[in-house]
Amino acid sequence: MYLQVFYRPLIGILILAGSGSACEYSPGICGAWADGDIRIGVLNSCHSKVQTLQVRERPEKYNCTELNLLSLVRTLAVVHTIETINNSSYLPGVRLGYYICDTCSDASKAIQSTEQLLAVNGTLSVQCELLERPNVKAIIGARFSEDSLAVARLLSLYMVPQISTTSSAQTLSDRVRYPAFLRTIPSDVHQTKALANFMKHFHWDWVGVVYGDDDYGKNALQSFLADAENLDICHAFKEVLPHYLAHDEIDNRIKEVAETIRSSEAKVVLLILKEELVSKLFKEMIRQNISRTWIASDAWSMSRNISQMDGINQVGDIFGFTFITGPNPGFKEFLHQLTLAPGSVNLFLEEYKQLGKDTGFLTEAVDISITYGERLAVWSIAHALKRLLNCSENDCPGERDFPPWKLLKELKKVNFTMDNQTFYFNASGNFMNGYDLINWQPQESTGQRRFVVVGNYNLTEKEVHIKAPISWSNPSNTIPISMCSDICPPGTAKKLLKTSCCHNCTKCLEGTYSNETNLPNCLPCENGTWSLKGWTSCKPKEEDYWKWDGPHAIVLLTFTALGYLLLFFSLIIFLVFFGEPVMKQAGGMMCFVIMAGLALSYTSVILFIGKPNVHICRGRQILYALGFSLAVSCILVKALRTFATFLPPYRLKRIKRFYNPPVIITCGTLIQVLICIFWMIFDSPVVETFQSDQSMLITVQCNEGSGIGFAIMLCYIALLAFICFSLAFKGRKVPQRFNETGHIILSMLVYLFVWVCFTPVYIAKINERYSIQAAAILVSCYGIIFCHFAPKWYMALCKKKEEISREAYIAKANNHIIDSIDLIPEITAEPKFMMGSQNTINSVDTGLGSIQLTRKELHQEYNIYNMEFPYQTIRKRPRRKSI
Repeated sequence: MYLQVFYRPLIGILILAGSGSACEYSPGICGAWADGDIRIGVLNSCHSKVQTLQVRERPEKYNCTELNLLSLVRTLAVVHTIETINNSSYLPGVRLGYYICDTCSDASKAIQSTEQLLAVNGTLSVQCELLERPNVKAIIGARFSEDSLAVARLLSLYMVPQISTTSSAQTLSDRVRYPAFLRTIPSDVHQTKALANFMKHFHWDWVGVVYGDDDYGKNALQSFLADAENLDICHAFKEVLPHYLAHDEIDNRIKEVAETIRSSEAKVVLLILKEELVSKLFKEMIRQNISRTWIASDAWSMSRNISQMDGINQVGDIFGFTFITGPNPGFKEFLHQLTLAPGSVNLFLEEYKQLGKDTGFLTEAVDISITYGERLAVWSIAHALKRLLNCSENDCPGERDFPPWKLLKELKKVNFTMDNQTFYFNASGNFMNGYDLINWQPQESTGQRRFVVVGNYNLTEKEVHIKAPISWSNPSNTIPISMCSDICPPGTAKKLLKTSCCHNCTKCLEGTYSNETNLPNCLPCENGTWSLKGWTSCKPKEEDYWKWDGPHAIVLLTFTALGYLLLFFSLIIFLVFFGEPVMKQAGGMMCFVIMAGLALSYTSVILFIGKPNVHICRGRQILYALGFSLAVSCILVKALRTFATFLPPYRLKRIKRFYNPPVIITCGTLIQVLICIFWMIFDSPVVETFQSDQSMLITVQCNEGSGIGFAIMLCYIALLAFICFSLAFKGRKVPQRFNETGHIILSMLVYLFVWVCFTPVYIAKINERYSIQAAAILVSCYGIIFCHFAPKWYMALCKKKEEISREAYIAKANNHIIDSIDLIPEITAEPKFMMGSQNTINSVDTGLGSIQLTRKELHQEYNIYNMEFPYQTIRKRPRRKSI
């Protein structure tokens, strides 16, 4: 809502009121004036409020109170600049005059003051014809946007140029509604962008806003909210205060706003208010001991009155943007002297002197650098007049009572340089000179604040630049945090909630990443790279297999090397004791064949290491299959021999026909060879790669095809092992001295148990199935070594030589024969033994008959020393007892 729409009827009433008559006005009603050839009007809120405004019921004189020192200094800056130009030769022969009228911070009073400035010869023409030559040719002001909006509507009727130095409302840039309005500052559209960018710079996305209910406050609020939304900055609250200081509810509203600020989680508060309202609010903050980070709009960002308040250092950090400031040569001395040119009248200055302040007080109460805008405004008019009056070095011959619109036309063309800066009005009537960032730094000695420029905002770049260090008021001297949610670190993204600035931090999914804080979305990986959940970058995937320096490989190689050492140790033992009973009992030459089979099995484990290829995948399975089949086939021979050792003669003959160790070993291994050949032809292992979204590894592994060939291979070895186990179990009662059934049973149980456990792991396709298979191979091989070879190490190295001699074995065999005879049920008498040569038993007399053992039969069917044939063949040959 803009006030200008309300003043159109007012102007019509003023025009229709007279119809030939004129209203009397006296220039003296304004507070200050000085006559001249060309007069400039000045509108400023020299007083802060109008009394009894709330109970106004009829037209009456405005009673303005509370002299505003800042506005007073601004008006004096205009006076000083005009006198400086008059005392120079810039406009030769032309003297500038001025009229300064008070708006009293009220738009209606501003209209009245404007009418008085436009009055000609003490009267304001209200005929139907427009006023061509008003009393003043240009007006500087007003201070507040609400006042400027009202005045701009009126001045647009007569096209009297209006130049404001502080009114920054964005709507004043509208050339259609306000064609005569110009200003020496940027529009609020830039200030709110600067405010939002400043908050973004420090990651403050949860802020409170307090604004006035005038047009400046409302427009600045809407502009800020739009800019803040674009930068993902949200408002925790929006509170409004009455613009008029005499409002009945202003004190209550101040307390309500203070309570809102106190209870809010927002630690940063933007105040779009005039300085009088900020002063009231800060007094309440100090009373309640509330500290926040405050952001000032240009209306109070350089207020000395607020910076010198008692307890101002308790409210927290204060920042603000102010329009570009600069020097005003001689103005400080002017304020110290406060001497006006002859013929000048300044009632505002007289009122100030009545306060009893010394001449230097104004320079301490107000930062005079903020009057740079007034200096620019006066000089802009001077440059336009020089062109309009066709001034030369000695004279200005142009018409001095010109229509104001001609001056407005020249003002839009001015382009001058001052203090190494170029100034001009853009198409919207604004100067584009940016903002200074002000930090109100505490002064411990005085308890006040001083204004320090710590950065700026460039309108072209639309960025805030921090150029000086900032001292924060919190004990840790760190940047305060004012966020609805925590900062989302790299590797996460913001998941917005109902309020756009409130979010949860969610980890980036696989295949995406974030490398900055508070990213709205995670970025996808590119160029074949990948990432895991919550990563800050993408990387190429790595191939995963058992590398030679990896922990799996080291463990396998260690146990494989130990297995080779044990085999080598066994080889040495058997070579040293070759031909001895220990060697014969262990299986003789078959021991070397078993060692060869185990060596192949250990070699297959080595092929589990390194990057697999199709040849390695085939080789490791074939080597194990053939090597272990060869070893188990030899053990099968040993089991069969032990089983048949003490069979009755009638059963031994049948088994003896099948007992041929070379054939058994060859056939047992050849069958496995055929299984592997068919496996390799019809369902050969291949290399496969496997990768998961949840892993950065590309697993390179062997695939045994459908698994049928692999299963048949394992089942065949298991079948051989089961046969060995069964034969050994049935022959477990063989005498302990040369009984290997226990060793065979244990080694085969170890093998069967290990591979039974491996089967479900393989079927379930568990990733570690290949490490389990390698471990199963090692355990199976170690089972054979420790069950079949280790006992022979002990007997060869630890037993006394006479205990493992040929005679000891023969004696034990003879004793066993005796034990066997005792098992014959029809023999009841005590047997009598007939000893033959070489301490062998030739016959046994049992009482019922005799058992004859011929040397030929004994050596053909059993030779205990050589251990080449099954142990026992005792033929019972009963004979009649001689009478």
